Amino acid sequence: MFDGIARRYDLTNNVISLGQDRRWRRLVRETVAARPGDVILDLAAGTGTSSDPFVEDGARVVPSDFSLGMLEVGKERRPDLPFVAGDATKLPFADGAFDVVTISFGLRNVVDTSAALREMLRVTRPGGRVVIAEFSTPTWMPFRVAYREYLMRALPVMAGAAGQDKGSYEYLTESIRSWPDQVALAKLMLEAGWKPVQYRNVSGGIVALHRGTRPA
Repeated sequence: MFDGIARRYDLTNNVISLGQDRRWRRLVRETVAARPGDVILDLAAGTGTSSDPFVEDGARVVPSDFSLGMLEVGKERRPDLPFVAGDATKLPFADGAFDVVTISFGLRNVVDTSAALREMLRVTRPGGRVVIAEFSTPTWMPFRVAYREYLMRALPVMAGAAGQDKGSYEYLTESIRSWPDQVALAKLMLEAGWKPVQYRNVSGGIVALHRGTRPA
């Protein structure tokens, strides 16, 4: 599915989020707080847009994605980055290889969330961190109803207007609807071994930033 929308994926996300995706990614950058020399695994990196800020901060970044189409487009745009094809539930990396693992708007598309969280823990060094940005549950009930019943229906239409396959974005909206809320995801992270786990609501809970640490 993602192979077919790779070339216009970043532009479409900017359109359907009304430009908010740039703010969300800026907050991810601030939460990761990459330092020169840090080794960062950027999962579900797609074309590498999410990796760019960490490179600018002086980190060594490995963008990884399950979609070969996304990786091909990313390699064309950023041949200097070491794009790696990888399944988040069976990562092709050694234990403790990274200082930080991050994934933005991709965890809900992984077939086994708990397995992915355990794999992220495995490839993170003791004392290292994970930062997850994902669509979540708006905290104010009237807004939650409006978001799910109206805005969610509009996303595929807006994607179609931006030249993308509406069917792909219908899947994405359904994946957002069925995704665990903030507390449920935090619980899954704790069960996978991340401690402590904290989260921050963004845009009224449309997005949540979860972070955790691998115990030393």
